[in-house]
Amino acid sequence: MTTLDAKLDRLLGAKTGKALESALGLVTVGDLLRHYPRRYAERGELTAIAGLELGEHATVLAKVERVTKRTMKSRRGTIVEARITDGHRSLSCTFFNQAWRERELIPGKRGMFAGKVTAFREQLQLAHPEYQLFDSEATDVGAVAEEFASALLPVYPSAQGLPSWSIARCVKQVLDVWDGTDDPLPTELRERLGMSVLEDALRKIHLPQNFGEVAAAQDRLKWDEALAVQLTLAQRRSNTKSHPAPVCERREDGVRVAFDERMPFELTKGQQEIGEQIATDLGTEHPMNRLVQGEVGSGKTVVALRAMLQVVDAGRQAAMLAPTEVLAAQHARSLRELLGDLAMAGELGGAENATRVTLLTGSLNTAQRRQAMLEAASGEAGIVVGTHALIQDKVSFADLGLVVVDEQHRFGVEQRDALRARAGEETAPHVLVMTATPIPRTVAMTVYGDLETSALRELPQGRSPISTSVVPVAEKPAWLDRAWARIHEEVAAGHQVYVVCPRIGDDEETSGKGKKSKKSTVDDGDGEEPPPDDGGEQRRPPVAVVDVAEQLAAGPLSGLRLGILHGRLAADDKDAVMRAFAAGELDVLVATTVIEVGVNVPNATVMVIMDADRFGVSQLHQLRGRVGRGSAPGLCLLVTEAMGGTTTRERLDAVASTTDGFELARLDLELRREGDVLGAAQSGRKSGLKMLSLLRDEDVIAQAREEADRFVAADPALREHPGLARMVAEVVDEERAEYLEKS
Repeated sequence: MTTLDAKLDRLLGAKTGKALESALGLVTVGDLLRHYPRRYAERGELTAIAGLELGEHATVLAKVERVTKRTMKSRRGTIVEARITDGHRSLSCTFFNQAWRERELIPGKRGMFAGKVTAFREQLQLAHPEYQLFDSEATDVGAVAEEFASALLPVYPSAQGLPSWSIARCVKQVLDVWDGTDDPLPTELRERLGMSVLEDALRKIHLPQNFGEVAAAQDRLKWDEALAVQLTLAQRRSNTKSHPAPVCERREDGVRVAFDERMPFELTKGQQEIGEQIATDLGTEHPMNRLVQGEVGSGKTVVALRAMLQVVDAGRQAAMLAPTEVLAAQHARSLRELLGDLAMAGELGGAENATRVTLLTGSLNTAQRRQAMLEAASGEAGIVVGTHALIQDKVSFADLGLVVVDEQHRFGVEQRDALRARAGEETAPHVLVMTATPIPRTVAMTVYGDLETSALRELPQGRSPISTSVVPVAEKPAWLDRAWARIHEEVAAGHQVYVVCPRIGDDEETSGKGKKSKKSTVDDGDGEEPPPDDGGEQRRPPVAVVDVAEQLAAGPLSGLRLGILHGRLAADDKDAVMRAFAAGELDVLVATTVIEVGVNVPNATVMVIMDADRFGVSQLHQLRGRVGRGSAPGLCLLVTEAMGGTTTRERLDAVASTTDGFELARLDLELRREGDVLGAAQSGRKSGLKMLSLLRDEDVIAQAREEADRFVAADPALREHPGLARMVAEVVDEERAEYLEKS
């Protein structure tokens, strides 16, 4: 029997099995059959070349335009260069010392070409691509591979050395011997929804006769993914509700009211409304699980602080979990500053009803850590702020009533629930999740399906506008010189500047990773040919903090006071740098994304993001939120070598065109693989979300949620529906399913 669990190396041979595993992580028949085609092409269709990106491994359908062969001047051998076209733009395919290619690549021939997209003299090229040519008059004599004889050509996500047509050949070979699978959906549900049988869907998604069959197969496979995810979330909601939560009712004579009375600013309407929702949630015995999303600077921290103070008033503790030590320290500092003498319990000058804010991170020295853990365990600390160190087994709380998680997308579900478990077995603490990354509705319904969602759309008074511009250094190098001049102008006006880099760069350079080969220069010395071993210019490694700081100090920013901040610095050093920058003792801070969230320096007005194309849309939006936090307007400069017309530049231009984070969140979802969204937010592991679109399939997701709630309400463990339980394990992730059963 050839089942979905059968190993590919036994069916396809050890060599092919190893190639599929190493290149794409495909080990079993199920893995391969769920490696769906990215798209389908008809024989006469050509691929748009304009949208190709440097560094990607692309498969294109194109027509041979012309072929030339010449002798290299600086070394022995020949170069065959084939120009292929989609009718609008051309792409070069280069072959070294393979003169026979000239006889195969006849102008006018169509075919599939696969390889890594590189550049030579600012022209896109494929170096040593693999290709499969079509011959419409000889489809039955082997001139065209059998898998291309169908009306539709499946084009698969591929990898170097494993082109789309090789994957198609493997899929067909497996389908020929596959014995099928039981359908996990109950017959009643499948017939009511008008869905095809799973086995038919898996066969036709790979070998369709027409686009109608593709659509029917996609509908079924989308439904399976949507239902599996929603079943998982329904089980989580059911499990959460089974534990009572500590009741934390509002008090009129507590520290929260005292804080409200002395607050130096007025809450926005959104802060007031969401504060009321949270206060009501905290006063019930059902655990609150609420996500508060809002723009950078929309006042989420104040909302969270008021919730924590309500819990403290009830005689319990609140824990605040931050993604980095820098942010944890900043949060602790900000909370103490906001509270003033209300955070000085047991200290001289402390208010009568004061509490204590304790910082607990992994880099505290032994004495500091022991003291912080004692304050948490004894209940002396009403608010404990920390990083992932808070979820370690050694950390205990006297009476944990609320967990606040800042930037949920940095933590997996397991980490969040491990902290939740610190409250003990009898009760589950309330959970408040905050994110400055706005989330489209379907993502909130899917990725954060176990949470109620609230959105802060308005900014507090006093926030200054931020303008954003792209600095295309490959096309307009003088613009970068102008950027450095602008920094001098801002510093002269008394302001400060961030320069953000993707990497740290000290021992990374010596590890060999990302190291640029000396051979990957633009030419080989005579100005005509790229070197034969790498086929042209490779994408250089991203710029690093250490290198950029040194270059700026010696060059365009000489004379300014520069500081460096990155995650590998000791905690005391990080804190010292941030304090110096906040105090105005540094003009420019060269940093990694460690400053992405929470860092608040109102005097910083400009941010220069180097290699901006290496960051995601939402990350760029969060980063630029660090400027314009005072009375002066902010400026963000996105420095990139990406050429105009590419998807990368479209992404950066979109960030520059709007400061609406909700609009950008939708764009971000359109431009990146949606499975990554689910995987990162839910478990941090490889996700099974491959067919479902969180943007386009809102109706499917909503319907699947209703059905999932119905199944779980009647059968929480899905014992009466083994097919559905198996589907959850297969589509969501087997390890996640096991985790859910233990939670």
